[in-house]
Amino acid sequence: MHDQAGAGEPDNFQRLWTPHRMAYIKGENKPTGSGPGDGCPFCEIPGMSDEDGLIVARGSVVYAVLNLYPYNSGHLMVVPFRHVSGYDDLDAAEVAELGAFTQQALRALRKAGGAQGFNVGMNLGQVAGAGIAAHLHQHVVPRWGGDTNFMPVVARTKVLPQMLRDTRQLLAEVWERPAG
Repeated sequence: MHDQAGAGEPDNFQRLWTPHRMAYIKGENKPTGSGPGDGCPFCEIPGMSDEDGLIVARGSVVYAVLNLYPYNSGHLMVVPFRHVSGYDDLDAAEVAELGAFTQQALRALRKAGGAQGFNVGMNLGQVAGAGIAAHLHQHVVPRWGGDTNFMPVVARTKVLPQMLRDTRQLLAEVWERPAG
């Protein structure tokens, strides 16, 4: 380690630099997801391989995909294939499969990662906090006792112990497939 000239007094803190996250923080190149063909990632992901799209499982009308910017390891989303923004715009088959996939996500996250609890929910509309408000998606965030620490509060940094591709593989392996 070397001394660096500049303002301030040296301290004993180590620095964890994550400059790649600055684009996310600033919202650079953030897709609006205004419609199919307009850069909606939830419309584009199903056209990718499961590995490249981080898809855990595909159903008839919804799919489960890992969040690129997870709150915790295993944070996934259940997303209808159809580009729709409101929960009340889903048809009966979409509501049923979205619910079934959410249940399956809970089971898979318990089995693969020993999750002790969950935050499950939707942010409907931009003012409600939806990052991509134009395409409905439900978050399933696994939780463990003591999973929060000083890093997000002090350093605005998340420490994730596993790469997304490895997490996707573990969850895909334990995801229960319908019989038949």
